[in-house]
Amino acid sequence: MLRELRIAVAVVMLSLVTFYFIDFAGLLPEGFSVLEHIQFVPAVLSLSTAVLVALVALTLLLGRLYCSVICPMGIFQDVIARISRGLGKKPKKKKRYQYSPARNILRYTLLAATVVALVSGFTLLASLLDPYAAYGRIAANVFAPVYLAGNNLLEALFTAMGNYTFYRMDIYVRSAFALSIALLTLLGVGYLAWKHGRTYCNTICPVGTFLGLISRFSWWKIRIDPAKCTHCGVCATRCKASCIDSRNQRIDYSRCVDCFDCLDACRQDALSFSAPKKASVLPSEAAPAKAAPKDPSRREFLATTLAATLTVPALMAQGHGQQERLRLRDGSGHTRQVPISPPGSLGHEHLGQHCTACHLCISKCPSRVLKPALLEYGLSGMMQPMMYFDKGFCNYDCTVCSDVCPNGAILPLSVEEKHRTQVGRVVFVEDFCIVHTDGTSCGACSEHCPTQAVSMIPYRDGLTIPHTNPQICVGCGGCEYVCPATPHKAIYVEGEAVHQEALRSKIPARMKSSSTASDSDAAKKTPPFNVLNGSVFLLFLSSMGASLTDRHPPR
Repeated sequence: MLRELRIAVAVVMLSLVTFYFIDFAGLLPEGFSVLEHIQFVPAVLSLSTAVLVALVALTLLLGRLYCSVICPMGIFQDVIARISRGLGKKPKKKKRYQYSPARNILRYTLLAATVVALVSGFTLLASLLDPYAAYGRIAANVFAPVYLAGNNLLEALFTAMGNYTFYRMDIYVRSAFALSIALLTLLGVGYLAWKHGRTYCNTICPVGTFLGLISRFSWWKIRIDPAKCTHCGVCATRCKASCIDSRNQRIDYSRCVDCFDCLDACRQDALSFSAPKKASVLPSEAAPAKAAPKDPSRREFLATTLAATLTVPALMAQGHGQQERLRLRDGSGHTRQVPISPPGSLGHEHLGQHCTACHLCISKCPSRVLKPALLEYGLSGMMQPMMYFDKGFCNYDCTVCSDVCPNGAILPLSVEEKHRTQVGRVVFVEDFCIVHTDGTSCGACSEHCPTQAVSMIPYRDGLTIPHTNPQICVGCGGCEYVCPATPHKAIYVEGEAVHQEALRSKIPARMKSSSTASDSDAAKKTPPFNVLNGSVFLLFLSSMGASLTDRHPPR
């Protein structure tokens, strides 16, 4: 019963988290972002005390349920492990696991390295190892294009039959580097889960290691009754965490993820998920066999070495941060010297200290102006969101990225605050303007400027040419996006390393401009096809969860 309940909750959680990342039509309300806010590392970086206290209390009470029913990467490993054991096969023919000692040196080294790196401001290591951020990148860069391709296939089929319920969506790679990292993560974690179950969760993941330290003291645990146990080892063959030593009747609680597979496997009822008895400590609660003796001096040496070693990348991160005026090339053809971080991020430093590059903001951006950075923010800021204006521009009234960010990297903004946030300033190059080069009337940049930072003034031969007021510019990129000059844009946005407050224009602002407003409104609509598409996706994952329920023959 516990196992079936755990699977049901996990399937719902994984379905909703995944669909929230790939849902391009806004089928799920913004309230579902709470599923991202209850993840462990985002709670740490956003200093969400309530979430952290709840997760620690849950672990102290029931063990590592977080890894089984909340963490999407943990649930994903269970799905892969279940598939590797063979759906529909008889129990005797299924893949079997076996007990293996914990790789404590590797576990605690990676945990210490992650903590020191976070304290030092070098968030790249945490970005790569954080299970939520890693799964988010997989969902945003791998699953989302596949989902869009499925939508476009349905659109082609239905349109051929004269049914226009579906509409086509553009599919493009936001970043080849981010896609490569997501694919490598998917293949790496998938391989470990296929061959060894929860090896990644219990050896590499710093969240799993930290919660494992706490779960040693959990109140409710899976316990072995020595009077009933016959040392048959069946429970160990079902344990994806490889933490049950049936020969010595011991369980390594630091690695047990409360999957409850062993409870259904034991035919002697020697296993139970229960609170401690008042009697003497059972063998299963003792320290794991072959546990290395505690050596304080060795621990101090290891901690000192890690701190000294990680000082180097921290200094590298600071060095790259000071080189923010690195010359950057983008679709405008200009050399943007300062990258543009999303509104609400306050600036490059704040974004770099809190962002783990989960790419939720990138996947939810209705205007597609957010893309993963490479080295624009420095080494530590790789894959963090950066604004580009080759596919659109930032809607003047849009606050989606600040609404969904779970890490506190992009702080919540009201629409009024967004209107005053200056992420960059407009720059006009007259030599590239078609009014100057071709003697052609234009004014597209002025028409798309919501704050009137770009206006048209008399030029010559009855023509008008753009005139800029950078002080009232908010850096939305509307002018840059629509500028028809080629091969170089005549107007573009230069970023602000630290966001400023734009001055108010005396001319009433244009609240919404044509293309971006329409894109945003279209993204918020939920045509009938979205309900159908989303329902099919959820039903598919639900059926997957049902297949995960591996029932055993009656005892």
